[in-house]
Amino acid sequence: MVKGERVTIAHGAGGRETWEVISKLIVAKVPEGLRRTKGGIGIDELDDGAVIRIGDEYVVVTVDSYTVKPLKFPGGDLGVLAASGTINDLLMMGAKPVAVEDAVLVEEGTDMDLVREIMNSFIRVVTEEGLALIGGDFKVMPKGSLDTMVITSVGIGITDRPIADSGLRTGDDIIVTGPIAEHGATIIAAQLGMLDSIKGLRSDVKPLTNVMLPLIEKFGDHIHAARDPTRGGIASILNEWASAIGKTIIIRREDVPIEESTRNFLDMLGIDPLQVASEGLAVLGVDHEVADDVVKYLRSIGQVQANIIGRVVEPPSDVVKGRVLAETEVGGLVFIDTVSVLVPRIC
Repeated sequence: MVKGERVTIAHGAGGRETWEVISKLIVAKVPEGLRRTKGGIGIDELDDGAVIRIGDEYVVVTVDSYTVKPLKFPGGDLGVLAASGTINDLLMMGAKPVAVEDAVLVEEGTDMDLVREIMNSFIRVVTEEGLALIGGDFKVMPKGSLDTMVITSVGIGITDRPIADSGLRTGDDIIVTGPIAEHGATIIAAQLGMLDSIKGLRSDVKPLTNVMLPLIEKFGDHIHAARDPTRGGIASILNEWASAIGKTIIIRREDVPIEESTRNFLDMLGIDPLQVASEGLAVLGVDHEVADDVVKYLRSIGQVQANIIGRVVEPPSDVVKGRVLAETEVGGLVFIDTVSVLVPRIC
């Protein structure tokens, strides 16, 4: 980082710039021995949560701040987004969610009915999932110093076998549990004032408890990595995985599930769906030997568009080491990079 450099939107977009600033501003300043607790997972892995070992059990903790514009959108609102995102981050670590805390920032002058509606949504999702809401905070910022409302949420879960993305290995298949890019496409359309003219767009935001817990119970030993593709979409996740383990991930675009309305809308704008957020699906790295069985099981529990989209391979050359490639419809290979700036901002 250069002296005099300014923070940009790209630093919060979830791509390469985000991980660079986190690594240099935070991770590099923490002594290696204090980046995790003994036997746990911490900031040196930058996964969806941290893991603290207590005897034979593991406590998983995650924290995130949620902001979206508009605050209400087809399929959900900020409250649903914050609660679902927190729950899903715990699930991606292999944990059963048990409790949450929230910290709410609201701009002075915001309609109290809007705040009440969003908080009701947050509490509804948390309680319907059977989680305890054990604490929180509420603060008001002076008018003009905050864009309406931000929710920071802490999630706590437990597991006896955490899933860490560093467990991904050569030969693993990459699986998605459903169609991609629905949340991001919906928010983009809302911000551009196009929801009335573009039919069929709706955010997929939801907790994945009923998908992930049965899947972990049945195939947990074979799931080597899991992530929900929020900021930066599946392109960001796969690039993080490939870079972290020094392998190459090759996906097949034609095998990536996407609704026609979502594809058409993003194609019209020239936006790659692989770089657009989802809030109601998981990306999994799974043993090749059981990948077909995992997909069959996912489809049997309602994830009818779950599919294998690619595989982790040994890099055929240094040029593609730590990179993601996509097979095109005509058989060629192209690099899939992370997006630097999400325009407009979707989470």
